[in-house]
Formats: sequence, C-alpha cells, structure tokens
Amino acid sequence: MPEHYTGRFAPSPTGPLHFGSLVCALGSYLDAVAHGGHWLVRMEDLDPPREMPDAAARILKSLDAHGLHAHAPVQWQSRRHARYQEALEQLRQDNRVYPCSCTREQVRKAGGHRRENCVGNLGEHALRFHCAGATETFVDIWQGQQAQSIAEDPILKRKDGLYAYQLAVVVDDIAQQVSCVVRGADLLDCTGVQLQLFRALGAEPPQFGHLPLVMNEGGQKLSKQNHATALDDTRAARNLCQALQFLGFHLPAELAEQAPRQILAWACARWQRPQVDTRNRLLAP
Repeated sequence: MPEHYTGRFAPSPTGPLHFGSLVCALGSYLDAVAHGGHWLVRMEDLDPPREMPDAAARILKSLDAHGLHAHAPVQWQSRRHARYQEALEQLRQDNRVYPCSCTREQVRKAGGHRRENCVGNLGEHALRFHCAGATETFVDIWQGQQAQSIAEDPILKRKDGLYAYQLAVVVDDIAQQVSCVVRGADLLDCTGVQLQLFRALGAEPPQFGHLPLVMNEGGQKLSKQNHATALDDTRAARNLCQALQFLGFHLPAELAEQAPRQILAWACARWQRPQVDTRNRLLAP
C-alpha cells in the first residue's frame, strides 16, 4: 500500500447513478477509508453533446443520500482545459503526439492505428498519442496479473476540439495525487494506455483495482447506455446493503434498518479486498 492513500470516484454526467455505479462508488470509498485514506469525487464532464442537463446534480444528490461524502470539493473536468492543453504541449515537445485525420473506417481497414501508417490528410485532425506496439504488465488488485499489448495509438484530443477521456483521467489523477484507482472491470482494457501516459508525463502510476460488473438479464453490464434503472435515493439503506452483498459482505439482518452513515461505518471496519467475488454477475434478488 502507498504511504498516503488517495482514491476517487469519477462518474460521467450522461445520466443518473444506477446500481452498477453504486457498487463502484462504494468499493472505491470503502477501500480508501478502510486504508486510512481520502476519497475524492471528480465529475468527468468533458463531452457536452452526451451529457444529460441535470445528471451531475442528480449524481451528487445520490452520493449524498447514500452517505458517500468526498473528503475534498468536487473537481470538474470542464474547468481544467488549460491543464490538459499543457499536458499535450509537454507530450508534443517529447514527440509523443501527432496530428491525424484518419477516419474510423481507415483505422479499421488498417487493423489499428499507429503513426507509421497514418493515411489521413492534415485538414481537420485529432491528436494521437504514440504508444502502439508497447506492452504493459501490471498486477490488478482483483483481476491479477495483466499483460496488455497496445494495438492502436489513442486519441487525446478529438477533431471537434474536445479533450479525450484517456488524457484527462491521467492528468487529473496526477494532479490529485491519486494513489489507488478502484473502478469497474469494463475499464480494465484501457489501463495499459493510461500507464503509458502516466510515465510519458513523468509520473508514477497508481495501483489499479477493477471490480466485477453488475450484469442485466441479457448478459450486458448495467449502464446508462443499456437503460439501467436510476437509483432510488429514498431507499439508500437497502441499496447500500445490496451493494455490500455484491461486494462479498455477509450482513446481519438488522443492518438494513440503520442509517447510511452507520452502514458505511460498519462496512469500513470490515472491508477486506480478498472477500470480493471477481465474477461479473447478476444482482441476487
């Protein structure tokens, strides 16, 4: 464990929190607090066309209703464009980014993308990070030993001028001194690229832990895109108890009658990483 633990939960305001979001928020919160650390909330509001007008407020309201209070003010990525541009300039000076106007179809036909096979003209262009061909190995807290080969140079700034998730998440984890990233297993595959970016920006990468996903009856992960039901904030205690069961806790019956802060205190005192069942699965009835 790092000497000073800082964890975070970073939702995108494309819709309200659902049960899968709660599992990730709760897992990251418990791991931080149980290790004597700080837990932060970061709003990843980088993509206005995809955002729901009231989603950010609803997300923060849900976290508050469930007793998941950050230890510092919420950070908003939409207010940090200047820092992302500074990071791009640093990467440009190190010859790690390049302009690319290739279409998705061109990338697909090329079987991936790297600087050497860029075929787009230099009109309207994105900025890509030169890392294809690298292999990253790391040990994930729950998913174990990983070896990820990077097939494609990822986009860091889109053609429409919006900064990409891969850049912003790394720049902000560095700025907030995040030492441990606990998030859903759907983001496991992008970890290799992020490790490359941490090092390219001169930073030590955090530890990573990817929690199992909550699945729907169709075998898809619960998500906003799959129309997952929004959390009912009036049933916060029950929601927390269900999420704790998903994370491997065996709960006393009376715990569901407690307030969220009492449930969280009980869970923080008993949190153990090995208890988490790493299988993606349906929520038990």
